[in-house]
Amino acid sequence: MQFKRLASSFVVMAGLVAASLPAWAADPDNTMVITLKDGDVTVALRPDLAPKHVAQIKKLVREGAYDNVAFHRVIDGFMAQTGDVKFGNMAKGFDADRAGTGGSDLPNLPAEFSSEHYIRGTVGMARAQNPNSANSQFFIMYAPNPGLDGNYTIVGNVESGMELVDKIKKGDPAANGVVSEPDRMIKVRIAGDGK
Repeated sequence: MQFKRLASSFVVMAGLVAASLPAWAADPDNTMVITLKDGDVTVALRPDLAPKHVAQIKKLVREGAYDNVAFHRVIDGFMAQTGDVKFGNMAKGFDADRAGTGGSDLPNLPAEFSSEHYIRGTVGMARAQNPNSANSQFFIMYAPNPGLDGNYTIVGNVESGMELVDKIKKGDPAANGVVSEPDRMIKVRIAGDGK
């Protein structure tokens, strides 16, 4: 009887420890580090869910395409969107009126929807109405949103630095979150590539 109690206590403790760990831990080659004004945000990319999207993100990161790109649409309690490498680069060619309408020179991607859920820290791909129109833009969730589940490709999860994402300048709610004088991704790198 005492052994059963001990064994069940162990199972409960193991469950509590597992629940406190990140749902996914990526190897360095699938870890994206986004440097913001307040520090680094570490994102575990998910090639197991969206191999084509993750490959495209990593290609853009390695080209330096995401460096200095604005968080052009940020809605408090919902998400922070960035990644428009065509019109969102605040160091060259930034166009506040067009930021959020562009992508990259790479082709759009076919949807890679999964059964994963949009929760706080989920990184998903932005797209137009066509499900196969994601390109370079992505967003980081501030809170769960089941309405996005199965409708937008999930490419990763924030492993650390979510408190820094919370500090990103918010946009105007009346203008669908458009941000004037937005914050930016100062530098983006893949951890496995070194500094």
